[in-house]
Amino acid sequence: MNVGKVVPLPQNGCLAALLLGLAHRPRPNQSKSSALATQFHQRHHSFGPVNQPVTFPLIPFALISISSYGERAKTHQNQTFRNMNSATLRRHLSHSLTLGLSLSLLAACNGDQQSTDDPGEAGAGTVTVLGVVVGEQQEKLEAAFEAFEAETGIDVIYEGTDAFATLLPVRVESGDAPDLAMFPQPGLMADFAASGQLIPITNFMDMSTLEAAYPEDWLTLGTVDGELYGVWFRASVKSLVWYNPQAFEAQGYSIPTTWDEMAILSDQIVADGATPWCLGMESGDATGWVGTDWVEDIMLRTAGPEVYDQWITHEIAFDAPPVQTAFEQFGEIVLNPDYVSGGTVGAISTPFGDSILGLFGESPRCYLHRQANFIASFLPEEAVPGETVAVFPLPGINAEFGTPVLVAGDVFGMFNDTPEAQALMEYLTTPAAHEAWAALGGFISPHNDVGLDVYPDEVTRQQAEILANAEIVRFDASDMMPGVVGTGTFWSGIVDYVGGEDVESVLADIEASWPE
Repeated sequence: MNVGKVVPLPQNGCLAALLLGLAHRPRPNQSKSSALATQFHQRHHSFGPVNQPVTFPLIPFALISISSYGERAKTHQNQTFRNMNSATLRRHLSHSLTLGLSLSLLAACNGDQQSTDDPGEAGAGTVTVLGVVVGEQQEKLEAAFEAFEAETGIDVIYEGTDAFATLLPVRVESGDAPDLAMFPQPGLMADFAASGQLIPITNFMDMSTLEAAYPEDWLTLGTVDGELYGVWFRASVKSLVWYNPQAFEAQGYSIPTTWDEMAILSDQIVADGATPWCLGMESGDATGWVGTDWVEDIMLRTAGPEVYDQWITHEIAFDAPPVQTAFEQFGEIVLNPDYVSGGTVGAISTPFGDSILGLFGESPRCYLHRQANFIASFLPEEAVPGETVAVFPLPGINAEFGTPVLVAGDVFGMFNDTPEAQALMEYLTTPAAHEAWAALGGFISPHNDVGLDVYPDEVTRQQAEILANAEIVRFDASDMMPGVVGTGTFWSGIVDYVGGEDVESVLADIEASWPE
């Protein structure tokens, strides 16, 4: 309930009691930590983007068909998840879940609700969720719902799909919208919000509670036209450099803290007769996104967040000088034949999931690999977090902007304003929901009150800490731009640039593709 705002109570007395109870429930007794972050085993979800942009007349902005890469990619079973019995999991999920009397009231009220005749349809006491999470990660997401279901009696019916951006508009247009959607892109969520199809969460939640739970940048990413519509549940930390601590120690290398130091280290590796970087851009129909991530990271470090935001919204042209500067600084690495394993041909043709393998072995093919946290899914089985694999933040360039963090993530929006949907949205803002998945692996939380100790290994804790300490956080630009650009000409243009086309021509072509 909004503080200082008169909100009409539901006619159903039980539901009125529920909403009052939720508004005044005690906050979980959690120690505040500086850890925020979030991990995916995918570019946006589990393993990375695969499909080409999808255009759909209803939603013209930034539509991508996101595919789980799980069928084609190497996956690792999470031993913690496999070995954790249900009682242990329930205790972990429930220790900070204090929804209290209000949730019991909702369970008691379910008998007053009218059920559907078709048992296959969601009825009273249910909440439906559509998302992109599938496979092993779906099992973990559903496990994170278990405590909520046990405490409330509400069944969470989750549907995972690799055609989310195509299916959701169809569902909404046909009047079959899910209660909640787990969006992989804030831009797509914003389109539905702007058209009046999403429910502002401040209609039933206190904004001060949300401000305490999330950093400002994450709240901004969930805001459209001054209203908050999104609850962030996962984040992908992209501004990471992976390395092998044992290989570093053997060569006497130190972790660079500035871009200049990273360049000096790269030159030292070359002088030692080795290759500093592994880089793989091949990703099927989505080939090129790895390079765009590089450019986005550099834009944040050279031009700063304000110009970065203007770039996303086309307030500055795609061929403007700050963009060219970012491309060319990326080129200083990728176009240098001494810097990248396999040269430019290797960069374009190497599958993104394979490129990190060069860090390992008696004679490493490379010593540095910039990639998001989800690349952990492609590590060799013998990799030991903290011993043979670790990360450090991609260093800053302009001291004015520090060390920004580029992210992706999943944000929940609500289509149907039901007490069950409200209750689940509120649960998703509690540390308990985040800690449940974090403990199972493959997840980093943007929530302020999720401590580092919940993450199952040192490298994941490193990633969470990097995000927690970031003063500037920005979402992946290509996912925020119109699809024809962000996941179209930007992806293909970066491949052309690495392949030898001059930067001016590449940028001019991308600029020309921007929709009117």
